[in-house]
Amino acid sequence: MTSDHVAAWSSDRRIAGGEVRATGGCACGGVRYWITGHLRDVVHCHCEPCRRITGHHMAATAALRSDVHFESDDSLRWYQRTDTVRYGFCSTCGATLFWEAADKADTVSIAGGTLDQPTGLTTVLAIWADGASDFHRLDDTIATYLVDLPDT
Repeated sequence: MTSDHVAAWSSDRRIAGGEVRATGGCACGGVRYWITGHLRDVVHCHCEPCRRITGHHMAATAALRSDVHFESDDSLRWYQRTDTVRYGFCSTCGATLFWEAADKADTVSIAGGTLDQPTGLTTVLAIWADGASDFHRLDDTIATYLVDLPDT
């Protein structure tokens, strides 16, 4: 979708709770979504599960679950990795779209590459950097943690 198409598509979608902030979807169009409300800036997760699911690392934004809406989700499937973590993907094209965790029940992480451009987002953080692929050069201009964020 071009940015002109996104603007036209977005302008028709106003729902209780706010204006459309972003739109996105998978490569084949089987999953299309729109977001109202705030999007977190992008976090790179280099943990082994995210690395294996995406083929590199998860570059994800996040939104409140109540701000994620679907135009189409017939091909959306969930891989339940553990009792508390699952990944959403398109069963047709295989695109990784979402990540959810039970301890963050009100939040959906959204693969940044599935958002229609421009996003207006910035990459601000890398976590689980000790799991980064040996061919990947970490970005020394953003905050980086060898494991998860420390408890604050």
